[in-house]
Amino acid sequence: MSTSLQLIRFTSSFFFFSFIFIFFFFAHTSATDHIVGANKGWNPGINYTNWANNHTFYVNDLISFRYQKTQYNVFMVNQSGYDNCTTEGALGNWSSGKDFITLDKAQRYYFICGNGQCFSGMKVSVLVHPLPSPPSSKSPSVAANASSESAGPVIWHKGLVGLRALAMAAVPFWIGWI
Repeated sequence: MSTSLQLIRFTSSFFFFSFIFIFFFFAHTSATDHIVGANKGWNPGINYTNWANNHTFYVNDLISFRYQKTQYNVFMVNQSGYDNCTTEGALGNWSSGKDFITLDKAQRYYFICGNGQCFSGMKVSVLVHPLPSPPSSKSPSVAANASSESAGPVIWHKGLVGLRALAMAAVPFWIGWI
């Protein structure tokens, strides 16, 4: 094999390996951006309870509100403000039309539209869960001897199983088979 071909193979393998490393590093720390109402956005007449029930929120995920800034806004309130559609004692407010809010604690969050549209259904409550703890790193012999009754389910956050499959598919590139 010529030296230039070996250099090209090394360079392409190096860049591929670097890409995979960076991808894994940021995939572990990435958060999900939950766009309220999906393609319908933050507008009256939408059942945001159903929308929220179809999402799982974790600490450091984002919830984003998309709306016409001249018509609507977003207030973070407590449960009483949510139940009564009042902004008194609001914990935060936004009015840019593209608001990104970090859900930084495991708790229930309450959001309403503060210009009267809350009564038309512009309110959403989301329950934020703590990040799942990483799977324990038991040795194969310990894992094989563990009873099925004591083994809990392994929870992968944000599709890490697919990332591992991608890494395994990349092994032939790293060792020069392809």
